Amino acid sequence: MRRLRRGDPARAARGGAVRHALHPRQAPPGARVTEQARDDSRQAPDIRVGSTPNALIPISSAARSLAAEPWHWLSLFVVTGAAVAADQLTKFVVASALALDQGVTVAGPLSIHHVRNSGIAFGLFASRTSAVIVLTAFAVGAMVVFYARSAQRHPFLPVALGLVLGGSLSNLVDRVRLGYVTDFIDFRWWPAFNLADSFIVVGVALLFLSFVAADRTSPRVGAAPLSRL
Repeated sequence: MRRLRRGDPARAARGGAVRHALHPRQAPPGARVTEQARDDSRQAPDIRVGSTPNALIPISSAARSLAAEPWHWLSLFVVTGAAVAADQLTKFVVASALALDQGVTVAGPLSIHHVRNSGIAFGLFASRTSAVIVLTAFAVGAMVVFYARSAQRHPFLPVALGLVLGGSLSNLVDRVRLGYVTDFIDFRWWPAFNLADSFIVVGVALLFLSFVAADRTSPRVGAAPLSRL
């Protein structure tokens, strides 16, 4: 690797040619960039500085390097669809087999208890169904936009975000269609919940772990010394 030399700021400010700029976009306004500087910038390796990855890489290049590709969307669709299908199937079975408020003990504190919930996960905000629908729809849209721009941050991202999206969408469909969601997993000491809630919790945990792993593996300044010319 080559050591990159800085140009002369004073000369650049007077409109002189910048021969050894790190990147042509870093030249001051009005400065002329020589062909040698352009060649150097093309051959120079990506340098990431600051507290976040891709800090000095042009935004367009960074966005392209992390943007979702077709197979990322396919992976997200498969995981999301599987989560929605599993949640809807279990809700249908419980609602068909058990009357409302009826329960069946499975083992120890675990029981299958058919209840209805008009709030979000674990019975929160049960009296604000409309607000829950709007907030859930907004969260789903934000997650899709995030995925479109950052799908390649970590290989677990399609699975993690797919679980969160699947759980959110499945409960959102129930709230819009029925005005409530069916909860049935009951541990007595915790509000009843469903598979969608479980998918959301697991997905958020995987998202956190993937971000931590991606941060630890990101290149840092000083990780590899630059050799002299």
